Amino acid sequence: MLSGRPHCAGCPPACRGQIFIAEHGSWNRSTPIGYRVSVVRLKGSRVVAYETFAEGWLQKGKPWGRPVDVLVMPDGALLVSDDRAGAIYRISYSP
Repeated sequence: MLSGRPHCAGCPPACRGQIFIAEHGSWNRSTPIGYRVSVVRLKGSRVVAYETFAEGWLQKGKPWGRPVDVLVMPDGALLVSDDRAGAIYRISYSP
């Protein structure tokens, strides 16, 4: 799920204008993938990198959570919903 491109004063400079993706995770693969939040780095309108931003929902091949969606708040915090753990996580930045 895409959050769109955050244009918020509270975001770290490296995250402003980038795209965040919640990777819900696979359920039918022999080797699970996903279960993380990634960031797509843009330069103008071109993709220049794809990086893991937050991970840990998959431990020793077993998921304990599944990120569903992300939302950038006005203060720059990133909310991540998790439908397996029934939680919403707040990731924030302090300079």
